[in-house]
Amino acid sequence: MLAGLTSLLLVFATTFSTNNAYAAQITERSLTLQAGATDGGSLAGGDVYHLFDFVIPTTGNVGSIEFEYCTIAAGTCTTPTGLDTTAATLGSENGATGFSVDNTTNGAPYLTRTAASVSATTQLTYQLQDIINPTTVNETFFVRISTYTSIDTTGTPVDEGVVTASTAEQIVLTGVMPESLIFCTGETVSTTSGQPDCSTTTAGAVAFNQLFSPSDTATATSQMAASTNATTGYSITVNGPTMTSGSDTITAMASTTTGVPGTGQFGMNLRANTVSTSTPAVGTDVAPAANGTDLKGEATTDYATIDSFKFVTGDSVAESSNGGAGPTNSQIFTASYIVNVPGSQTAGTYTSTLTYICTATF
Repeated sequence: MLAGLTSLLLVFATTFSTNNAYAAQITERSLTLQAGATDGGSLAGGDVYHLFDFVIPTTGNVGSIEFEYCTIAAGTCTTPTGLDTTAATLGSENGATGFSVDNTTNGAPYLTRTAASVSATTQLTYQLQDIINPTTVNETFFVRISTYTSIDTTGTPVDEGVVTASTAEQIVLTGVMPESLIFCTGETVSTTSGQPDCSTTTAGAVAFNQLFSPSDTATATSQMAASTNATTGYSITVNGPTMTSGSDTITAMASTTTGVPGTGQFGMNLRANTVSTSTPAVGTDVAPAANGTDLKGEATTDYATIDSFKFVTGDSVAESSNGGAGPTNSQIFTASYIVNVPGSQTAGTYTSTLTYICTATF
C-alpha cells in the first residue's frame, strides 16, 4: 500500500510598515565665498565669509538651520581637511531672522532661535563669518543645508539641499611703479579725457602778438606740464638769455615789478594777468588748480603775482609745494612773457631760447 503524499502549503504573511519621511528639496540655493577681513573668499585656508542663499519649499516653524560641510554631496560626511567652523559668527541674515550661531561641532555649525513660522518660497540669506576654508588648493567641497522645527537640529529635517563651492589658486599680480617724472614744454599743451597730455605738445617756436613798440606791451605765452611721484616733488627753473638781436638786448626784469611801456623790459610770470594800464590780459593760471593734496604745482613767489613780471635765468618758476612739497598729478602751467621797449631800441629781430628744467627729488 502506497502511502499518500500530502503537500503542505505554508503561507507567510509579512506586513511592511512604511514610515520613511522625506524632506522637501530646498531650491534656488547657492554658496558664495566672500572675502574676509584680510583673505580672498576662495583662498585655501583663508579666514573668510560664507554667504548662503536659498528658498525653502515648506511653510512651517523653523527653529534651526544646519550647515554640514562634507567632501561629498551625499553619503557619509567627511569634514574637508583644514576646514574650521568653530569660530563662526553670524553676519547678515534676511528672510527669517533672530538667529544665533552654535559653532560647537566643527564642520556642522547651525543657526538657532525660538521656532517661528516661515512661509514657503521665502528667500533666506545668511552670512557665516570667520570660517576657515579647507586648506587644499582647488578643492571642491559641499555643504548640506537642513532646516528643523527644533532649535538644536534634532528630529527629522523639514527641508534639505546641497550647495557646493571650491577653494582656488590665488592669482598674484605684480607690477612696478618706478620713480616717475613727466615733463614737457611747448607753445601749447592740451588735455586728453580731462588730463594734461604731453603727447599733444606743439612746437616751441613762439611769436609775440605784435611788433615791439614804446607805446604798447607785446605779449606771448608758452605752456608746460609736470607730474611726479617724487617724495619731495619737483622744481622747474627757467634758463636762458634775455631777448637779443646781435649785440642789442632788451633789459631783463631783475625783480618782480609791473610793466612800463616805453622802458626796456623782458619778463614773465605764471598767472592769468588782467587788463591794466601797463599790461594786456595774457596768460592762464595753473590748471587744474593746486589743492594741496594730489595737485601741488604752483608758481613760485616771484612769478605768482598777477600783472607783475620778472626774468632771472636759473630762477625756480614753479614747484610742487602747495600743502607741503611732495608728489603731484599733472598740471599745465602757462608762462606769460612781456616785452616793453624804449623808443630808442635798435631795430632788429630779437630772440631768446629758453630751456625749462624740471628736477624731481626722490
